[in-house]
Amino acid sequence: MSLDQTIDDLRRDLSAAIASAADQGALEAVRVAALGKKGSVSALLATLGTMQPEARKTAGPAINGLKAEIASLLESRGAELREKALAARLAAERVDLTLPLPPPPSATGRIHPVSQVIDEITAIFSDMGFSIAEGPDIETDYYNFTALNFPEGHPAREMHDTFFMPPAADGEKRVLRTHTSPVQIHTMETVTPPIRVVIPGRTYRNDSDQTHTPMFHQLEGLVIDRSSHIGQLRWVLEEFLKAFFEVESVVTRFRPSFFPFTEPSMEVDVRCDRRGNEIRIGEGNDWLEILGCGMVHPNVLRNCRLDPDVYQGFAWGMGIDRLAMLKYGMSDLRAFFEADKRWLDHYGFRPLDLPTLFGGLSA
Repeated sequence: MSLDQTIDDLRRDLSAAIASAADQGALEAVRVAALGKKGSVSALLATLGTMQPEARKTAGPAINGLKAEIASLLESRGAELREKALAARLAAERVDLTLPLPPPPSATGRIHPVSQVIDEITAIFSDMGFSIAEGPDIETDYYNFTALNFPEGHPAREMHDTFFMPPAADGEKRVLRTHTSPVQIHTMETVTPPIRVVIPGRTYRNDSDQTHTPMFHQLEGLVIDRSSHIGQLRWVLEEFLKAFFEVESVVTRFRPSFFPFTEPSMEVDVRCDRRGNEIRIGEGNDWLEILGCGMVHPNVLRNCRLDPDVYQGFAWGMGIDRLAMLKYGMSDLRAFFEADKRWLDHYGFRPLDLPTLFGGLSA
């Protein structure tokens, strides 16, 4: 077979193989078979060394021309395949700009009502000049009871339905705190009066029904100064209730009560209007118990190495979960802890809407 015939056959076969290559992998296989070290065109070029000079003058340009032609076809077909692959990818990854964007996590996530109410309460008291204090959930018997004027064997210890824990290594009794009052003791032991703190946190009691759970949230407040009195206590509580329930005015009623750590001790009622299952604070002629309070007992001051002849103060405590139920119309406390996303979607708050007094607590 003549050289010209061989070149024509290679041109025809290689051109057909290049045209039929379906992807870059197939095209690369054709390139290697034609122009690779052992390819058909390369093998033809290798024969130039065995030819006579006159024959080489004719064969050289013809074979090199074939090589250039095949290289050009490979480049052209490669460009076509790249464009085809890009078009397929764009079609597969197409984004319809006319469709609305999916909501971001900040729009779909929800803040739990308890967290919201804690933020609301701390915003109110911070505006009044109070600091925020925290303490451990596991307390010693001393801080949970004894330092708060609960004597050993006092029946009030049993009223708290306490969860007792194994003693510490030194034998000291430990409990899951039944109230946030132990933080008052920690604060008075470490901070020099005047003291103005509020203490939000988790507390634990062995109780469970529609309005009680074994773990719940409580907030206590404490003021210690040289001239604190009940009039200041009443003003603080009424200002808080007005700001929290976002009403113009409230009417409160103080009733005698008993707490070992305050003397005198009082329960506070707020005037409300009951309409079926709805309770409206700041209107009507009915009363609703809202919190407990009193003047700090002198024995508690002495336990914290404060002289009750120099310092006096007042304290109060309220249930955060109950405040959330009253303000936002939730009827069952147990739902707060069931982790039902549907409930949280309904009652939860948008995460970036932080409560402020000037912007509205629950706006």
